[in-house]
Amino acid sequence: MRDFSTIRKDFPILFQEVNDEPLVYLDNAATTQKPTQVLDVLRHYYENDNANVHRGVHTLAERATEDYENSREKVRAFIHAKETAEVLFTRGTTTGLNWLARSYGDAFIKEGDEIVISYMEHHSNIIPWQQLVERKGAKLRYLPLTDEGFIDMAAAKEIINEKTAIVSLAYVSNVLGVINPIKELAEMAHANDAVMIVDGAQAAPHMTVDVQELDADFFAFSGHKMCGPTGIGVLYGKRQWLEQMEPVEFGGEMIDFVNLYDSTWKELPWKFEAGTPNIAGAIALGAAIDYLNEIGMENIHHYEQELVAYVLPKLREIGGVTIYGPQDPEQHTGVIAFNLENIHPHDVATALDMEGVAVRAGHHCAQPLMNYLNLPATARASFYFYNTKEDADRLIEAIQATKEFFKDGAI
Repeated sequence: MRDFSTIRKDFPILFQEVNDEPLVYLDNAATTQKPTQVLDVLRHYYENDNANVHRGVHTLAERATEDYENSREKVRAFIHAKETAEVLFTRGTTTGLNWLARSYGDAFIKEGDEIVISYMEHHSNIIPWQQLVERKGAKLRYLPLTDEGFIDMAAAKEIINEKTAIVSLAYVSNVLGVINPIKELAEMAHANDAVMIVDGAQAAPHMTVDVQELDADFFAFSGHKMCGPTGIGVLYGKRQWLEQMEPVEFGGEMIDFVNLYDSTWKELPWKFEAGTPNIAGAIALGAAIDYLNEIGMENIHHYEQELVAYVLPKLREIGGVTIYGPQDPEQHTGVIAFNLENIHPHDVATALDMEGVAVRAGHHCAQPLMNYLNLPATARASFYFYNTKEDADRLIEAIQATKEFFKDGAI
């Protein structure tokens, strides 16, 4: 296990000044920073092994292919999938969910079917289903939330019924900081012969994920939110479904035979991976997984909970601050959405940036949730394992300074 007090040294980007203040990076729900161990792997690939995979028999191609497929096995072990054939490399969570709506959705959804999501979903887990129900004459239904932002499980038992064909939910909210009971919801889905799709973008970087224990039919996540590069992600799917699904992209690499008027596809997982993949990204994602495993996912989760337990009460003590989601630190992840009374979230974020504190402001790609909460936007501070209690203190001090500057809304 790594010592959390030394981990920060692995992230060179954190050692800079922004607006003449030391940077405090608290926008980890949007993307995380990359340790030197991952950056070194990217550089090594391009300087030593840059070649296409699965195609060449020369040494560079064989080394690249071996590293690429070794990363697939690292992903399999990381999410506890049954076999590597169930692990598809994508561009990210958004791509994975779109593939499902186009491939699984077009194949299996029919008129009158219902697709169930919740009000807390990211746009990537809303728009593909909107488009699917429009194509198919199906219906989109939303699970309501409790006052603290949890899925209303009593309502879920009514809404997930014999008409339900797909249940697609975030494991962890990118706004409310709640962890959804995916296993229980999967049981409801399967009891009604529906499939369970999980948006794992905010879960995979922060906690142990076991797709078999969850009994998820599909699980999508992104590399850039877990210390990996941008442009690489993963879609896990149970073999029984992937074998029945058709690819949504066609071209080189995913084919077996191409005739004049028809073609056949390679076996899993390659039938879904058309064209030259993000080879460097996949290999570096494997390095990111190695890095996270060295620290330990349970240790990461526990450390982040300690940070939340430290910062949430301090944030709540500031007059005029409203925190969204659970108020109990033990029920809240490191994603903390808040507003400061009478000050627009964009002004809050700009003022915090002047203090060197990077947070996000806006609707967080969750406009239906903002409308559900009757809010135009929020500010959002999101922590990761390289953040410290000193970072939390800087956030509190910056919010207090912002409040004083605006003097309750009037400059």
